[in-house]
Amino acid sequence: MPASDSPRVFLSGFADEAANQKTAVQQFAAFAALGLQYYSIRFIDVGSGVKNAMQLTVSEIQKIRHLENEYGLNVSSLGSPIGKVKLVDVEDGTKNNYIPFKKYLEHDVKKACELAHAFETKLIRGFSFYPPKNADPREHLPQAVQQLGEIAETCHRADLTFGLEVEANLVGCTGHLLAEIYRQVNHPGMELIFDAANILVQGYSTAEVFAQYEAMKPGLGWMHIKDYRYPQAAEGTDKTKHVEEDKLSHFVPADQGDAAHERILRDFARIIPSIEKRLHRRGIPGVFLDLEPHVKGGGQYGGFSGPDGLGVALRSLCRVLDYAGIEYHLRDFEDIRAARGF
Repeated sequence: MPASDSPRVFLSGFADEAANQKTAVQQFAAFAALGLQYYSIRFIDVGSGVKNAMQLTVSEIQKIRHLENEYGLNVSSLGSPIGKVKLVDVEDGTKNNYIPFKKYLEHDVKKACELAHAFETKLIRGFSFYPPKNADPREHLPQAVQQLGEIAETCHRADLTFGLEVEANLVGCTGHLLAEIYRQVNHPGMELIFDAANILVQGYSTAEVFAQYEAMKPGLGWMHIKDYRYPQAAEGTDKTKHVEEDKLSHFVPADQGDAAHERILRDFARIIPSIEKRLHRRGIPGVFLDLEPHVKGGGQYGGFSGPDGLGVALRSLCRVLDYAGIEYHLRDFEDIRAARGF
């Protein structure tokens, strides 16, 4: 473990990745056993089948909150699908939905804000909208910027922060495009979320991943941790092609892929204190690293690692953090004593 004066992060993860049937008890038992105290909520089953957090009822939320207390967990972020809809209403051969933006803002975005408050988190994860398949995303920047600015304002007025994740096939499919969105939106209610694997799967090299991370640095609020290892060299891959996300199958732990998390996190360590100051002003406890490893498979709306895969991914991340000189905390006996009132 790094020395106490090292930069510090909070470890979290998408708990549904650790649960074979995605039940709340499976998710929370796995995270508690691994020593995690935070989780991002996305898909969960509290007795009436697996559903996205956006579809939870009031009684289901209450059940989850009781279980959180039982297992000593807090929500780091709402893993919402906000922004994973079409930007324009055209048929492009995808199954992506189109929802008129005014309706989307009034219903889905406000619902996400209500859920974030219900789970006592300040953070909502989201995306930058789908342009038509195989279109140049740069041509759709103005509309995406306008809509994302309104989403950021809605979150800001609810005393929440909207995190915009880099991901394939979206307007913000690269770190450079996401950085430009951030620059143009220019709103305190928006942060950026780096995810190295989401860049790698588009055919970018290790060096290009680092360059995109650097482009995002001015707006970085937190990170998702997953990695990807190419079965062959990345160079020469057509980066303009639509990525078939449900066919991706080479996700690996953070110290085994092509992202070079060791280099990224050593650089990230230098800017953690400045990010912390910005987040603290918004009532956010610190900088989160959110495990989303997909080591047993991933797709457009989520992934799976199992309890064993999540454990492997966590230990991998801890090794990289130790190397990078970044402090973190996992539950120990003193935490158990404190929970029991000793």
